[in-house]
Amino acid sequence: MFLLVDPLLSCTGTATPTTSPVGQIGGMEVGEIGGTVEVTRARILVVEDDPEAALFLVHVLASRCRFEVIHTADPVTALRLAAGEHWDLVVTDLDMPGMTGLELLGALRQLAPALPVAVVSAHVLDGAPAGLLGPADRYLEKPLRVDQLIATATALIGRGRPLSDDLRRGNLRAWL
Repeated sequence: MFLLVDPLLSCTGTATPTTSPVGQIGGMEVGEIGGTVEVTRARILVVEDDPEAALFLVHVLASRCRFEVIHTADPVTALRLAAGEHWDLVVTDLDMPGMTGLELLGALRQLAPALPVAVVSAHVLDGAPAGLLGPADRYLEKPLRVDQLIATATALIGRGRPLSDDLRRGNLRAWL
């Protein structure tokens, strides 16, 4: 199933149930819904105005990691999506027309303070003062490396959705 926010760049699968107890296992989550165990994918919102960079992000995160990924080039649309739906991670470009990635980050921090956000930039980020870059959870420099993108997404989603004690001990029966 495909949900197009921006034509030709977006992809999605089944929605992550926001009302069920879930624990993260890699890019997947396990939770009880109606007495059965259901596996769902973590949800990532990609905000990127460069079509090639967006296509790369969506492809790697959806195809290689099996995350549910929605893309928009418009930060205002991203805020609307963040306010209306459950997300496990936002990946945003730093330089976008209309609203910068840092402005988007500030608005997201007010809207959903616990939502992990990774900021991507083509500019050199090493040595930049943390105050200048804002309160992002992670900064990634373009050109992105596949392994770095996967590791960052997995780590931020894992940190944002810790495993329950039962799942950590391998006790799935506690969920049934």
